[in-house]
Amino acid sequence: MSFYTFLMKYRAYKEVDDITKLANLVYEDSTFPKQSSDFDEISTYLETHANFAFNLSLFDEIWEQYLAN
Repeated sequence: MSFYTFLMKYRAYKEVDDITKLANLVYEDSTFPKQSSDFDEISTYLETHANFAFNLSLFDEIWEQYLAN
């Protein structure tokens, strides 16, 4: 399962936590690497190409949840 697919399970109209916020931001970003499950590719994208700002230490925590699923 790609990281994008994992995140979409948390997408919601009302942002209740950090994972929901990231899911909503990624959903709106048409250039996000939707098929990727590679940490380095996604992390680099968020650092350098994303059209939004997100705390990358929170991304690391969300990535750990992704790996646990």
